[in-house]
Amino acid sequence: MRDTARTARKAEIEAAAYRVLADKGFQNMSMLAVAKAAKASNETLYRWYGDKTGLFEALIISNAERVAVELQTYLDGAATPRAALSNLGPLLLEMLLSDRAIALNRAACADATGALGQVLAQEGRGRVFPLIVQLFELLQAHGVVRGTPNENARLYVDLLLGDLQIRRATGALEMLTKDAVTQRAKQAEARFLALVGGVDTDGHKL
Repeated sequence: MRDTARTARKAEIEAAAYRVLADKGFQNMSMLAVAKAAKASNETLYRWYGDKTGLFEALIISNAERVAVELQTYLDGAATPRAALSNLGPLLLEMLLSDRAIALNRAACADATGALGQVLAQEGRGRVFPLIVQLFELLQAHGVVRGTPNENARLYVDLLLGDLQIRRATGALEMLTKDAVTQRAKQAEARFLALVGGVDTDGHKL
């Protein structure tokens, strides 16, 4: 199978896996159910992914890559680091609270081995978080914020996300509306800058 066809087929299988996961939950789903939903052979799934855990590890990696690429594109397109900060909040909320992201978090919680949780943490911290840190390095270099980039990135994400992701994962919260996402991002940005915002040459906060 050519690379382009294989990539397209994997995308179809992964989309089917999300559908089965939403219907059955991680514990009750099977590779056979995913194969049937994707109109693929069970042998193909086992050959490509190994087992159910391997399939979900692939979903986590694929989702992290998608988030990272979109985040990088979004940040690269910003006119200034300050504008990128304003863009970052809504983008992160939509990505981290999306149905797919929540499905992966639920699967990780249901995995008694802890393997999925480790991959989820590794991909989030290892693939996506460094991109956020890069933005805060630029903000510091431009005098917009004080403190270290790593600490500022953690603080901002905490202020932005809070307990929203766990509430989504437990079913206590529906996906935020567009207006709610915008408002939440603005509040987080304002609170963040109030805590670590830089000052201009006259001593005024930026």
